[in-house]
Amino acid sequence: VQLQASGGGVVQARGYLRLSCAASGRTFSNYLMGWFRQAPGKVHEFVAAISWSAGGTSYADSVKGRFTISRDKAKNTVYLQMNNLKLEDTAVYYCAAENLAAGWSRDWNRYDYRGQGTQVTVSS
Repeated sequence: VQLQASGGGVVQARGYLRLSCAASGRTFSNYLMGWFRQAPGKVHEFVAAISWSAGGTSYADSVKGRFTISRDKAKNTVYLQMNNLKLEDTAVYYCAAENLAAGWSRDWNRYDYRGQGTQVTVSS
């Protein structure tokens, strides 16, 4: 299984970016797809999640109203649209997948598959 995140970069505050997570190696129909981030010296922080089949979503309070998670089943890709970016959004962003049988989780360590990250830097 591979989860490949891309789309990071350097953006000014109040700008936007769209991250992509290309998923391969298995069927994710019974999975929850999540985005996490890790700032220097901090633990992985939950950002957003989406149920692959039903499309239900969940967001961290810190990004609610600014970020939108979505998925394209035909492309096996999950997206994170990030608008109105703030300095505190600077982090490495990761995508991950968790079997829904375990329930909706915001704990990075509970996710079954975890991909490599993409750096997002927000400048003033």
